[in-house]
Amino acid sequence: MSDLGSEELEEEGENDLGEYDGERNEAGERHGHGKARLPNGDTYEGSYQHGKRHGQGIYKFKSGARYIGEYVKNKKHGHGTFIYPDGSRYEGEWADDRRHGYGVYCYVNNDTYTGEWFAHQRHGQGTYFYAETGSKYVGTWVNGQQEGMAELIHLNHRYQGKFLNKNPVGPGKYVFDIGCEQHGEYRLTDVERGEEEEEEEVTLMTVVPKWKATSITELALWTPTLPEEQPPADGTIQEEAPGPEGGGEPAEDDQALADLSEGEADLTRPGEDDEDATREEGREDGQEELRYGAIDQGNVNFEEEESKQGEQPA
Repeated sequence: MSDLGSEELEEEGENDLGEYDGERNEAGERHGHGKARLPNGDTYEGSYQHGKRHGQGIYKFKSGARYIGEYVKNKKHGHGTFIYPDGSRYEGEWADDRRHGYGVYCYVNNDTYTGEWFAHQRHGQGTYFYAETGSKYVGTWVNGQQEGMAELIHLNHRYQGKFLNKNPVGPGKYVFDIGCEQHGEYRLTDVERGEEEEEEEVTLMTVVPKWKATSITELALWTPTLPEEQPPADGTIQEEAPGPEGGGEPAEDDQALADLSEGEADLTRPGEDDEDATREEGREDGQEELRYGAIDQGNVNFEEEESKQGEQPA
C-alpha cells in the first residue's frame, strides 16, 4: 500500500491569507493564536509567528484529511499526526513537510509499519506487519524497499537472511517451530513466460529467487550478520547420509528432514496450514521446491499488496 498520499494534499501557502480571526503583532502580521479559513476551503487553528503557521496547530483539508501537530514556518516539522481521507494515519516525526524520523503508519487494511522514515519513505530499521496473514518483516529498508539483513516471520516458521529489491538473496536459513533449521541460499533464476502481441509471440524473462537447501541443523542463535559459510553445529545432518561403512546411521526422523534438503523446495505462502511448514517430517520422495515467488503471489508481496488499497488523495 502506498504511503505517499500526503504529497497530493498541499496546504495553502503564506500568501493565501483568506479570512483570519486572532492575534497580531505591531506590524499587523498574524502572530500568536488564531483561526484562518483559507481560499481553497481548508482551515487552520493554532499558533502563528510573523504571519506563518508556527508551533502547535490543527490543519483541516476540505477533503476530510487533517494534520494535528507542530509547524515551523508554514511547514509540518516536529511531531505530528496526519489522518488521510481513507482513514489511514501516520503518527511520528516530520521534517520540511515530510515524514522523516521515527513514526508509525496504520494503513486502511490494518497493516502497520513501525520504524524509521527518510524524506517520506520507509528507510532504515523498521517492522511491517501484515494484518491478513499475521506475518511481519523485521529488518532494514532503503528508499521504501526491503533491503539488507532481515527476518521474515510467519505463523509457524521464519526466514533469516539478506534482502535486495524486496527479494531474498544469498545465504540464509529457515527456522521451523518443530525445532530445526534448514540452511541454504537463494539463487536468481530466469523464468520464461510467453505473451502474444499482434500475432507474434513475445518471450519475457522474469528473474525469480529460488531456494537451494544444503543442510538441516539444530536450532542456533541468529545474529543479523550471517557469514557466507556456516560451520555445521553439533548434530548436523549432511545432505548425503554416511555410507554403510560410515560412522553412525541418522535417526529415521532426522533422515526424513534431510531428504528435504536434497532438492529445491518451494517456500509456502505465509499463514498456510502447519502441514505446509512441517511437510519435510513425513516426506520420503526427497524432492520439494521452495520458490520465493509463492510469497510474491500472496500477501507478502510488499509493494503490490500496498498499492491495492493506497490512499485516495483529495
